Amino acid sequence: MKPYSRRRFLQTSSLLAAGSLIIPSFPLKIDKPLLSFSTLGCPDWPFDQIIDFAAAHGYDGIELRGILREMDLTKVKELSTSESRLETLLKMKDKALRFVDLGSSATMHFADPAERLKNLDEGRRFIDLAQQLDCPFIRVFPNNFPKDQEKTRTIDLIVKGLLELADHAKGSQVSVLVESHGDLVKIADLETVMKAAQHPNSGMIWDVSNMWTITKEPPADAYKALRAYIRHTHIKDAKIVNGEPHYVLLGQGEVPIFSAIDALRSGGYKGYYSFEWEKLWHPEIGEPDVAIADYAKVMRAHFG
Repeated sequence: MKPYSRRRFLQTSSLLAAGSLIIPSFPLKIDKPLLSFSTLGCPDWPFDQIIDFAAAHGYDGIELRGILREMDLTKVKELSTSESRLETLLKMKDKALRFVDLGSSATMHFADPAERLKNLDEGRRFIDLAQQLDCPFIRVFPNNFPKDQEKTRTIDLIVKGLLELADHAKGSQVSVLVESHGDLVKIADLETVMKAAQHPNSGMIWDVSNMWTITKEPPADAYKALRAYIRHTHIKDAKIVNGEPHYVLLGQGEVPIFSAIDALRSGGYKGYYSFEWEKLWHPEIGEPDVAIADYAKVMRAHFG
């Protein structure tokens, strides 16, 4: 696998420069949170509805995790050609929005060579797409660790996958972020992975709820240990029902989510607070127009 090539970089730069499309990285706001939401929360909304709703409710960015239930973003009509990407970026600029993360389904813990190659190939495609969209991050993850594989072996595979993809992104403005997800939710395990996978183009997404609902480790402790690696966040709340998280509106659950938000804020975090309403995976939870509007309102009120 080759790092992001100079030729591909120049092609991408030409596309983005056309019409002054590049949106300034992380628009500067004083004492106001940068808000985004994942399209996981609105799986049946077409792209124009997504950005219209985001702009109307004061969001700053969009985290793409599928559009109209197509999870491979390279196949989405708004992103599949250079012409469609140009038009899409113009629409984003018109709404004062930017893409903040591309959520891939690339899974890092597989040992089977064919399965591993398939997942790493997806990661590489998402890196290339992110560069073309002036998007700073792509998301990768592990899920449940294989029971027939030693944990140390699984951790090693995750680290190697992150480093492979980070090397592919070298020379671009894209970083590969592993999400605290599945069985990779303990502070000590995340610290082990991130220390071993240090690279200019790697980092992590702190999903506070994914961690706390399983480990009950205080968010303040997680932030203290992992702050050097946190580049992006997933924010959501939940109640524990029969041992499983049931997602609820922000501030209405059991997750000490505001403790995490306050730790980020006091620690100087400058990235996005991205709402992850898992409507696609949990169709029984509330409708996106209610949840996504409520999140923006609650976050602005919390920040005063």
